[in-house]
Amino acid sequence: MSFTPETVPGPDAPLRAALRYGLIGLGVLVVASVVIASLLAGMPGLWGALLGAAIGGGFILTTVVSVLFGAKLPPQMAGMVLLVSWVAKLLVVLIVVGVLNQFDFYSRPALFFTVVGALLIVLGAETYGVVRHKVPYVTTRAGDSETASEQE
Repeated sequence: MSFTPETVPGPDAPLRAALRYGLIGLGVLVVASVVIASLLAGMPGLWGALLGAAIGGGFILTTVVSVLFGAKLPPQMAGMVLLVSWVAKLLVVLIVVGVLNQFDFYSRPALFFTVVGALLIVLGAETYGVVRHKVPYVTTRAGDSETASEQE
């Protein structure tokens, strides 16, 4: 398989595919969990499913977004971006769950199952997006192949 310069995927193409597939997986999960939770628990099920999708999906998708952002930075800054984003999203989830614990307008089982489903489905969809995307390890400029064969 040969690539022309227009068809060579960029180095961040697998991450963009992971984000795309993760968002699609989250969308499917939201529709399914809202329907199921609403049928089983009524309006509290609806709120539990929506909150669970936001918490679980946001937690996982934040990683891909921060890696995409950090990919254009020097390695030390990229590591710092990942560390700060991980700590920040962990704190946000703890605060949100702590605040939500005071209320009873949502179904806790719907929230729990939707968070677990979001973690599994979005992470699986992202993994699928990265694994199925092919990116060359080495890119060459036009004319490099003649230079390399002449040097051998």
